Amino acid sequence: MKNVRTNGQRKRVFIRTYGCQMNVYDSDRMADVLRPLGYALSEDPEHADLVVLNTCHIREKASEKVYSELGRLRDLKIERRRAGGDLAIAVAGCVAQAEGEEIIRRQPAVDIVVGPQAYHRLPELLARVARKADERLFDGRRRPGAGVLDTEFPAESKFDHLPAPSEADVRAGSAFLSIQEGCDKFCTFCVVPYTRGAEYSRPATAVLQEARALAAAGAVEITLLGQNVNAYHGEGVDGSAWTLARLIRALAEIDGLVRLRYTTSHPRDMDDDLIAAHGCVPQLMPYLHLPVQSGSDRILEAMNRGHDRDHFRRLVDRLRAVSPDLALSSDFIVGFPGESDADFDDTMRLVDEIGFASAYTFKYSRRPGTPGAALGDQLSDGAKTARLGALQSLLGDQQRAFNESKVGTVVPVLFAEAGRKPGQVLGKSPWLQSVYVEGDADMIGSIVNVRLLAAYALSLSGEVVSKQPFGVAA
Repeated sequence: MKNVRTNGQRKRVFIRTYGCQMNVYDSDRMADVLRPLGYALSEDPEHADLVVLNTCHIREKASEKVYSELGRLRDLKIERRRAGGDLAIAVAGCVAQAEGEEIIRRQPAVDIVVGPQAYHRLPELLARVARKADERLFDGRRRPGAGVLDTEFPAESKFDHLPAPSEADVRAGSAFLSIQEGCDKFCTFCVVPYTRGAEYSRPATAVLQEARALAAAGAVEITLLGQNVNAYHGEGVDGSAWTLARLIRALAEIDGLVRLRYTTSHPRDMDDDLIAAHGCVPQLMPYLHLPVQSGSDRILEAMNRGHDRDHFRRLVDRLRAVSPDLALSSDFIVGFPGESDADFDDTMRLVDEIGFASAYTFKYSRRPGTPGAALGDQLSDGAKTARLGALQSLLGDQQRAFNESKVGTVVPVLFAEAGRKPGQVLGKSPWLQSVYVEGDADMIGSIVNVRLLAAYALSLSGEVVSKQPFGVAA
């Protein structure tokens, strides 16, 4: 199919991505699905024929932000029609899954609502929209039933219907690869089991095939993705169930891949083999994102996390025993219903005892349909704000201290983009720190040895030592 409009111009799609790396991966694959239909990527919605909002339901007021954006797109759609054109609007991702019919009811300008397990059917959904063109009215409204909704959890895996990855899926030598989706943990604050469904692990053969394609397209670093990525249990090449550690060892044998990462993990799924892999697989970067959420046993139980603070501390001790330079990142929620001053103090003590290189922190917010939303003893926003500030201050001090500990060392940096200043490039260290150096754009996509000279709150600066790779070991 030619990549053209009926008037001879290229069709264009603008995809706005909210949320996590999983959504970034999904957005890339949506672009892959749409490419055979003639859609090239647009940098803004004003020049697009199709706009896709790939949404996330984790952050506070996520749906309100989506509806606000849809209001602006509705106005753009009306303006486009007055000029004799049109604009198709699609809402994808977790907000689409959670609020599908409500989105169509509240914003009739939306043409398609598609959940995260069904976006491989976008071509079919666009065809259905075209067949319903006579049901759309000029001012952005539509007759009842004109919007197309697909939020079913299909029996077949969407991965079986996605195109093979290409150079477009590799950014500056780095790529995401989704290996696991869904969650069976049912933490009381989380919507993921309801929006992404039950845990599903892709067969190892399919993962390895995609990884080889990404490496052939220029990827030197791959980040493995999953809602509970370390719960991976896909069918192995030998027919047995492979763990994440077994998969990582197979991926490490692919020529050209010198960096492997994975996210997001759950403490309950850090098995012995995966811990050992951090000490013996040189391609596995010395960085681990391991959410703990709280340092209070009482709150962890209320969250249905399935582990206590001592379990988390023992995991960290074992990981650091095999990988002493491991950088640890985590997630924290403050203000969970019923969290007392003593509970919050337990969280602060855990942070102080363990020490984190980085972290993501959130104020608890109700998610409709989750058990936590029905709990009493909800804290005031003022109390949550104060606790969040105190926690962020402590974590910020730890992050800066970790950055400062690397000053004077020579590390391999994978450069990803131009810096803010002319003649500056930005990359990532093995510990996922942002590193700025003076350099040329031809460094982007390559791993370069850098001596770290100065540390800041969120980044480091350095100087290029050699453009020869530091080696696969980090």
